[in-house]
Amino acid sequence: MQTDQIIQGVTSGIHQQPDGKSWLLVTEYSTYALGVSEEGLLLQLYWGARLPLGTDIAAARLPRERSSQDVALTLAPEVYPVMGGLRYGEIAAQAVFSDGTRDIDLRFASAEIGEKQGLPELRLHLRDAAYPLEVTLSYRVDSKNDLIIRAASFHNLGDEEILLERAFSAAWHLPQQFSSRRLTTLAGHWAGESRVQQQPIVAGSVQIESRKGVTGSTAYPWFAIDTQATEQQGEVYFGTIAWSGNWNLRISTRITGETTIAGGIHEHDFAWVLAGKQSFTTPDFVAGFAEDGFNGGRHRLHNYVRQHVLPQPQASQPRPVLYNSWEATTFDVSEEGQSKLAEHAAALGVELFVVDDGWFPARNHDHAGLGDWRVDPQKFPNGLQPLVDRVHGLGMQFGIWVEPEMVNPDSDLYRAHPDWIYHFPTRSRSEARNQLVLNVGRQDVQEYLIDLLDKLIGDHGVDFIKWDMNRPISEPGWPEYVAAGHNAREIWVRHVEGVYTIMDTLRARHPNLSIESCASGGSRADLGILERTDQVWSSDNTHPDARLFIQEGISHILPGRVMGDWVTDTPSDRVQNEIPLTYRFHVAMMGMLGIGGHLLHWSEEDLAEARRWIAVYKQIRPLVQDGDQYWLISPSATAGDWAAVESVAPDASEAVVFVYRRTNPFWETTPRLRLQGLTPNSTYRVQLMGQPDAEPQQYSGASLMHQGIALPLSRSSYASCILHLQKVS
Repeated sequence: MQTDQIIQGVTSGIHQQPDGKSWLLVTEYSTYALGVSEEGLLLQLYWGARLPLGTDIAAARLPRERSSQDVALTLAPEVYPVMGGLRYGEIAAQAVFSDGTRDIDLRFASAEIGEKQGLPELRLHLRDAAYPLEVTLSYRVDSKNDLIIRAASFHNLGDEEILLERAFSAAWHLPQQFSSRRLTTLAGHWAGESRVQQQPIVAGSVQIESRKGVTGSTAYPWFAIDTQATEQQGEVYFGTIAWSGNWNLRISTRITGETTIAGGIHEHDFAWVLAGKQSFTTPDFVAGFAEDGFNGGRHRLHNYVRQHVLPQPQASQPRPVLYNSWEATTFDVSEEGQSKLAEHAAALGVELFVVDDGWFPARNHDHAGLGDWRVDPQKFPNGLQPLVDRVHGLGMQFGIWVEPEMVNPDSDLYRAHPDWIYHFPTRSRSEARNQLVLNVGRQDVQEYLIDLLDKLIGDHGVDFIKWDMNRPISEPGWPEYVAAGHNAREIWVRHVEGVYTIMDTLRARHPNLSIESCASGGSRADLGILERTDQVWSSDNTHPDARLFIQEGISHILPGRVMGDWVTDTPSDRVQNEIPLTYRFHVAMMGMLGIGGHLLHWSEEDLAEARRWIAVYKQIRPLVQDGDQYWLISPSATAGDWAAVESVAPDASEAVVFVYRRTNPFWETTPRLRLQGLTPNSTYRVQLMGQPDAEPQQYSGASLMHQGIALPLSRSSYASCILHLQKVS
């Protein structure tokens, strides 16, 4: 984050101007301004670098109408444009009133400034000119991280139903400018998530979305827009939607250069019946502005996630080194086999042992058992407790895998409650991975899952659950809901709210419980799920070549303490394609370190090396998990041949640098690497980690940042190193 002098003048926070109809939202390095026009419309007046004076902001006025095809209402930067009147640009909301009117006319009514979730909040109330609909726009300001958190609440003040058909969280506007802008997004697929994509912004609309009922791996609800920015410098606007279901982000640009970003819950197959005196609130849309490039955006979102999103007390504690048994044993789970793995894991310094899929009845393959969350008496004839006690006795926490939203047709649960599945009575029930999706929007399904999981956790002393979700929703029918007079198109929201309810209840009953979010890898790694989980499994792909790209992308949103990575036996053709264990550890150490290899098959040399790197990781863990992260070399820019990441303590007293080179076919020397975020006039002691015999060196912060440091890499392929910097007192 910038370290230059904060601009004097208007202080950070929310300021209402003397007219009572315009406001400044001021952070340490940015200003966002909005105001009410003579017509009663709320307009965005400015968003960008911090301005020193309130008088720097122009009054709220509709733009001049260019023609009957380019009307003022369409050209206006409304903070929450709705479907109604002469609006033909992006819209944030649309509704149908009881008399069939499909047009909204919102006008400013009132405002107040308060506080919500520890942050100052501006609440702006808009009311329809003819119908009893009030929309409250919430603006929370995280001044230290230069972020604005927006949401919208719809209130039916009357008695007759109002049908919401679109309810986005916010619309943001970037002004017209001479130079072109660039859009950065994250795209991918299963085992190839969150890869950085960049494209020039031209006239038209770009849509990124998920319609699977889950956040999804095809795209991520995040954007960044810049003008010739780099990782280290340049203006960047960025944002993300805190929602774990269907979402939509639309970036629309006029030929004249103005850009609008609108997004929230996807309008695809969406409806919400707003009964009399009832309300509906959208998820948060978190956005910010940085002048210090993409790394500046990272720092702000990382700090926000740590400070305001992740559950406590876990967010203030180091995330443990993890071992997961899946790749070692798959479904061949037994008390004896898991105990042997646990003993090996504990000897390496592992702190959390997780039993993955296969511990419940009929689970010898993925065709049966989902939904029957009780211990398999054949695999665990003495119950689960002896294994839990053994793991705890070895000084580790105990974790277990579950997939609560799913059911196999071959299960006791499905045979008892086939009506608990999303379905249409006249259609077949599509299976994916041999499973169907439970309707967790139903209260009885929520109660069933809460009861089972509560007993599993409480009766056995479970410390951690890996919550998986391995297929999207299909046949989104709810016959009983429709028969009761409700609209089944609400299920996309009610499913997510059901997941949140189950997790929130379990955490309330078990305050020390940790949860990992997994959905076939990284398909549910959003800020909404992170309000109730502690980490995410960012991909099922553990190949270090792939992970550098995946981890670069997800790092735009998630701090190191959240992103899980394992050292595994991938690639499987190790005889032909050997990747050194050191390199695999170094890649996995960039986040929350885990191990997934079959430890019983590792050599004594491999086990000794694993012990060494786990000890190193624990030494640098505070920096990796909670430091300011700088991507010094992007794998996306080097075709994966190079990558370098630095994590710096908030006071710049310490740093750790990871460097990776995949290949060196020409045996060329390595350029010096320039670091970031250090104190120029301080001296730093630089130690090569994992090699205690290596002689430490000393350099000034200025030298490390401007001249760079020579890297101690061999000329071989898959060369890597870790450098630890400490300020010399």
